[in-house]
Amino acid sequence: MRVAKYYNNADVRVEEMPVPEIGPRELLVKVMASGICGSDVMEWYRIKKAPLVLGHEIAGEIAETGEKVTAYSPGDRVFVSHHVPCGACRYCLAGQETVCDTLRSTNFDPGGFAEFLRVPEINVGPGVFKIPDNVSFEDGTFIEPLACALRGQRAAGVRPGETVLVLGAGISGMLHVELAKNLGAGLVLATDLHPFRLEMARAHGAMGFDAREDVPARVREANHGRGADLVIICTSAAPAFAQAMDSVNRGGRVLWFAPSMPGETFPLDVFSMWKEGFSLIPSYGAAPRDIQASIELLEAGRLDVHSMITHRLPLSETAKGFSLVASAGESMKVIIFPQE
Repeated sequence: MRVAKYYNNADVRVEEMPVPEIGPRELLVKVMASGICGSDVMEWYRIKKAPLVLGHEIAGEIAETGEKVTAYSPGDRVFVSHHVPCGACRYCLAGQETVCDTLRSTNFDPGGFAEFLRVPEINVGPGVFKIPDNVSFEDGTFIEPLACALRGQRAAGVRPGETVLVLGAGISGMLHVELAKNLGAGLVLATDLHPFRLEMARAHGAMGFDAREDVPARVREANHGRGADLVIICTSAAPAFAQAMDSVNRGGRVLWFAPSMPGETFPLDVFSMWKEGFSLIPSYGAAPRDIQASIELLEAGRLDVHSMITHRLPLSETAKGFSLVASAGESMKVIIFPQE
């Protein structure tokens, strides 16, 4: 089978690998669509494991089932989660599945930028979800990133009528814009450096403005002199952290959604945080319940994700897709179709 193997952001090669052999409790999935995630182009994160086949935002159909698999059949349309929690450790039992050791050690084989992938036994139970008939394969690539955004907003607690500021209008930021609106936010604002992304944010109902402006001042100007009730950091750019701290309202929340590099630090005015009573909330990944909720939202047509797709590419053009996502320019959702 063909795969797109990652060596670095500027070197993604189409190569041949054997189709994975499955065990009696495993699945072989034919990958129909696979989205390129922003984390796929975080070179500092990926390069230490290169070369490898990336891709975890997948939608496909079951090509083969192991002899002891009874819950799924060939031809089933499925989303497969690459990370799954154990469901029994102290973290899972406390609803903190994304810090579970099992979740952080599981994956499928070899990755979503391949014609086929093997779903290990541990992933088959909590990590395989049937895609509703009215959700296309390409829209199915939003299941995982939407689930991550859902988990973050659940942790931050979006309330009807609140003002939400999204820092960074890439695909994660756009999903947060759509979700915040869906959950009843009164005013949604979004920042970015690129005019294309700001225009898309505006098209999805946000008030968009350049991240190089005086962001806290613009927020207060738009929000009757108050900061935002919820600020969502969807960019790893260092200035965004300071903007978030200066833009949040008293008693508000800052959701730290985008990762920074290991060891990177930011100044924090602890006294101001204590006095003004705002919270800093991190969010990483998604759990099975978030994925199920994401699928239900897509099935119900509650969110406009389809218009976020800007590029549809065959497997042979995966390198172009990585370049588009890494440049963070006039692209939003870039989808690879491994069967083309």
